[in-house]
Amino acid sequence: MAAGKEIRGKIKSVENTKKITKAMEMVAASKMRKAQDRMRAARPYSEKVRNITANLATANPEYTHAFMAQARDVEAKAVGFIVVTTDKGLCGGMNTNVLRQVTQKTRELEAAGKRIEVVAIGNKGLGFLNRIGVKVVSSVTQIGDTPHLEKLIGPIKVMLDAYQDGQLDAVYLCYTKFINTMRQEPVLEQLLPLPAQHLQAQAGAHAWDYIYEPDAQVVIDELLVRYVEALIYQAVAENLASEQSARMVAMKAASDNAGSVIGELKLVYNKTRQAAITKELSEIVAGAAAV
Repeated sequence: MAAGKEIRGKIKSVENTKKITKAMEMVAASKMRKAQDRMRAARPYSEKVRNITANLATANPEYTHAFMAQARDVEAKAVGFIVVTTDKGLCGGMNTNVLRQVTQKTRELEAAGKRIEVVAIGNKGLGFLNRIGVKVVSSVTQIGDTPHLEKLIGPIKVMLDAYQDGQLDAVYLCYTKFINTMRQEPVLEQLLPLPAQHLQAQAGAHAWDYIYEPDAQVVIDELLVRYVEALIYQAVAENLASEQSARMVAMKAASDNAGSVIGELKLVYNKTRQAAITKELSEIVAGAAAV
């Protein structure tokens, strides 16, 4: 029964694969809860910084920071992207969806005569961007399960400084937004200049006035940098929560498929074994009849 032995080997191989995918599913489920808690904990800070920034923008109309200026004196020939992806794979089409949007947007801008510069956060995005020949000005990989802002500030500052110096016309942020465990959406949004809707105070809210120390310009400059950093950190936190959710779903689907394959192989094995037994019985009966 050479065929039966081969089928038994395939069944054993698929069973081993199923054990691995089941273990990865359980690990991803455990990490997913922590990542979701971390993401939700960062949201109130981001919202509060946004409210303060919106109030400052309306309280000081005489000073407009470069991050808020919708029209620039000199139009640059380059556009920046901050692309957030994962360091590891096995998370379904999550990275593919984000990188597809980035590719479409970069092609549109290149057709308009713009150069593209990218900050890559995550190993998968860095490898993809290098393969398609996009200029990567800085990168950060191996973020781990707990992102730290101090590790992100260095690569991000390269692009923020380039925008303030007038070398970039705009900066876009690309990441995967966490909706729920079964749904994650790729997002490509304009980061700089800050969209007007980001700087609008809540409807019906009071217009706050502030006392500045040492002066309004210094405070607004520092606060806007912190605000942009908070937006990027929130994007990384959302991406990590989406990664673990997508990996858990993908590994569950792989485990279910492995179970289906094992069932089919066992059915084929039993049919093959039964056919061999029937053949042997037929030969024995035929031999006895001949005698």
